[in-house]
Amino acid sequence: MPRKPKLKVVLCAPRGFCAGVVRAIDVVERALAIFGPPVYVRHEIVHNKYVVESLVKKGAIFVESLDEVDNHDAPVIFSAHGVAKSVPAEAEALRLFTIDATCPLVTKVHREAQSHFKRGRKIILIGHAGHPEVVGTLGQLPAGAIALVGSVEEVDKLPFSREQDIAYITQTTLSVDDTHEIVEAILRRFPNAHQPPRADICYATTNRQEAVKRAAPMVEAMIVVGSANSSNSQRLREVAERAGVKIARLVDSAEHIDWDAFGEVSALAVTAGASAPEILVEQVLDAFAARFEMEIETLSTADESVFFPLPRALREETAPSGA
Repeated sequence: MPRKPKLKVVLCAPRGFCAGVVRAIDVVERALAIFGPPVYVRHEIVHNKYVVESLVKKGAIFVESLDEVDNHDAPVIFSAHGVAKSVPAEAEALRLFTIDATCPLVTKVHREAQSHFKRGRKIILIGHAGHPEVVGTLGQLPAGAIALVGSVEEVDKLPFSREQDIAYITQTTLSVDDTHEIVEAILRRFPNAHQPPRADICYATTNRQEAVKRAAPMVEAMIVVGSANSSNSQRLREVAERAGVKIARLVDSAEHIDWDAFGEVSALAVTAGASAPEILVEQVLDAFAARFEMEIETLSTADESVFFPLPRALREETAPSGA
């Protein structure tokens, strides 16, 4: 039997689930345990196919609009990405029982937007048009109150004057480097713009991107485990490419590995987006172990100990008796 080629594997850490994703998944599973199926979830609870399919098997029903909710006695959960204010208002009109699984870091951005609006400021949101988190943030205020920009060019086209009171906020799952460039463009045009008291880009996004940057010079290729509709996972792939990794691929699972691309590599880095479970990383490593003699080393750039409690309606002390 021919000997397997050697492969150095750099396992990036931190990787995978962040505190907001853990909380969101726990919200659905706890609601199922307390209330029983079905539990409705408006939009994917997090952007990961494996997670969504796992929750469907347990009794979750995913919908894109509240008019798809057939059982008005069942709880309806809002996803980790957050929702526009019109959504809870619609749910109240329909007399639905709702549970909000919005990531607290997204909620922080919502509160910043509301605070700036109350002070009469023109608000700039750095983000990707159409992403659920951006839709939810824009929907915290009246239409037109927030100007969305996704590039330096769009900053240059903003219809604001230098003398106006300006503030900016950002989507939480962006590329740190891309956002830095856009922020610099905003501050060039509006030097007195109000900046977030702390960076809006979440700690998990920042930490995972930093690990990718550190790993990049050590490898020829990188696999980012995550779904295509996951913004933070896509940004990890882009960060790897920008850092000089020749082959950088986003894969949903081991089944989606392009072996023609990875068959000849001798050094590989593996990471995972904040919505990707560790089991998928393990399956990717197993797939490579079947083809290579692997030497694995972990590259750790930060320790994460963030924890977000469940919404009050799902905590032990407030759960219905007999649950």
